[in-house]
Amino acid sequence: MSSFKDLKKNRMSNLENLSKQVEKLAEKPSYEDDRLWKCERDKSGNGYAVIRFLPASNNEDMPWVQMWSHGFKGPGGWYIENSLTTLGKDDPVSKANTALWNSGVESDKNIARDRKRKLSYYSNILVLEDSANAENEGKVFLFRYGKKIFEKITSVMNPEFKDDTPLNPFDFWEGANFKIKIRQVDGYANYDKSEFASQSKLGDDAECEAIWKQQYALQELVSADNFKSYQELEARFNTVIAHMGSDSDFIETIEENTDEPVEKSNDDSLDYFKKLAEQ
Repeated sequence: MSSFKDLKKNRMSNLENLSKQVEKLAEKPSYEDDRLWKCERDKSGNGYAVIRFLPASNNEDMPWVQMWSHGFKGPGGWYIENSLTTLGKDDPVSKANTALWNSGVESDKNIARDRKRKLSYYSNILVLEDSANAENEGKVFLFRYGKKIFEKITSVMNPEFKDDTPLNPFDFWEGANFKIKIRQVDGYANYDKSEFASQSKLGDDAECEAIWKQQYALQELVSADNFKSYQELEARFNTVIAHMGSDSDFIETIEENTDEPVEKSNDDSLDYFKKLAEQ
């Protein structure tokens, strides 16, 4: 047990420790959610990890939730917001896009395309192998992924050929590990080589139950509390699109090539999003 004299004696080392903690905070964006796991890539842009998709959490029916969002830039800054259409409600951007599309003018349609919704999914996972961060192995995280990985999930659930047995990748007993293989293709992260391993049991019932109890409630991610009101979104939207800029398709290019939805940020720098795409 330390004493007041120890506090005085060690005040310089305490300062050093505090400084290190401040540096760590500076390295970590304030919006980052510690529950979210991401496969890190090396300097060449490659990444590898093995995860297991987990079943629906307690009192929930589905092992994933969907989130619609918008991401584009105008002269008033970036618009990076969750879309109210996730909740089945009207959203100001979707409403404006519908009007533009229905105008029949091709330039209006191009603007609507630049501002279209982006879809991402969230699931609970168990990290089995993470060479970049070994401390993550054996832990439960939330995993956010895009349409490419979701297509791989649905392809094993509903195989194309009759001689392939359907697989529930979210099952403890008859599921399968998922090998994430990221390559750098044309400057972007590519997930095409990612694949499910053979069917396997994750553990005995006691081990699986312990994992299940650690899972996060997915429905909380898409609760109304995580969305701004229509009026708030409309005000931000009007600020951003006073005059549409020419670089609003940048985020869409990132997502379609990386399969990673852009995270929320108040940073209004294009360089920031370039760095985010390279992560």
